[in-house]
Amino acid sequence: MTEVHAVTLALLPPRREGVELDAAHEFLEQFHAETNPAYPLRRRLRRVRAEIDRTGTYVHTEAEVAFGARVAWRNAARCIGRLYWHGLNVRDRRAVHTPVAVADECAAHLRACTRGGRIRSTITVFAPDRPGRPGPRIRGDQLIRYAGHTERAIALGWQPPDPPGRFDVLPLLIGTGDGEPEVHELPRDVVLEVPLVHPEFDWFADLRLRWHAVPVISNMPLSIGGVTYPAAPFNGWYVGTEIGARNLADAGRYDLLPVVADRMGLDRGSERTLWRDRAVIELVRAVQHSFDVAGVTMSDHHEEARRFLKHIAKEERAGRSCPADWSWIVPPISGGLTPVFHRYYDEPNSDIRPAYLPPTDTLRGHPGR
Repeated sequence: MTEVHAVTLALLPPRREGVELDAAHEFLEQFHAETNPAYPLRRRLRRVRAEIDRTGTYVHTEAEVAFGARVAWRNAARCIGRLYWHGLNVRDRRAVHTPVAVADECAAHLRACTRGGRIRSTITVFAPDRPGRPGPRIRGDQLIRYAGHTERAIALGWQPPDPPGRFDVLPLLIGTGDGEPEVHELPRDVVLEVPLVHPEFDWFADLRLRWHAVPVISNMPLSIGGVTYPAAPFNGWYVGTEIGARNLADAGRYDLLPVVADRMGLDRGSERTLWRDRAVIELVRAVQHSFDVAGVTMSDHHEEARRFLKHIAKEERAGRSCPADWSWIVPPISGGLTPVFHRYYDEPNSDIRPAYLPPTDTLRGHPGR
């Protein structure tokens, strides 16, 4: 507890137990310290305490929600792309809570962030959990996922294409609380996809591969000052290795390394030929080349590593810790060639807030790192 926090609590009158009161105070002190709003902190704390006593929770201002969402990104230990946390576009949709309205706003989110390929980091914050009234939940790890055709979606009434394909876009499953979710198809115009070709291998186009342009995480609740927003989908942009070295390469996903190696004429008789290593590099090259040709924002693991060290330096100058999970920050290929490999980081802190909380419920097609 900070000195200001302790003094403030001492000045306030006695109260009955409230929900997340300490968490609310800590967040509001941080908000006032970093943004310096015009209204006094003490007045805001009194109102929030009274609101918690009366209703069991409280309502954030628009500025508080925007600040909380951005700082949650700043605190995300597994994310290498935090340099631009302050520029996160925050769509405040806290009045939206019904599944059909949430689905409509998810489509609007994709339109707002995709912009024809000029991807913008964006979050849409839906209604929070309140006592006796849970907020909406999106039952899937990303807004756009390709089907490996999930039985859960079909059981809820989804009709997959006939015949099914490798890149059929799954529907959104949206519910409230623990209730059964509803099925909502995404409009086709909001899903920008990139056909994958290779800068040298003409045969690569014959594989008929593609990938969607925007990774929108949708199953990580946003926690701000003791209030939980269970549906708060957010996106950055892809790093080429996420698609080429994980989604397309992993044996439990598309498992394309043997296919690419055979088309390249590589010897797969022994691991010592490094056929996997050579094939994965060409997969990543194809992904990055294709996104560049299509004019869709994408970073590479070398550039993103340099940006992350720049972010750490800025955080240190601001007097803040920068927690990081090494196993997520270091790229899945050529790790030792990037500067993020050769150093230690502050340990991730599961208690740090604001934060995006661990996933609650997933509908998995092909999961991504």
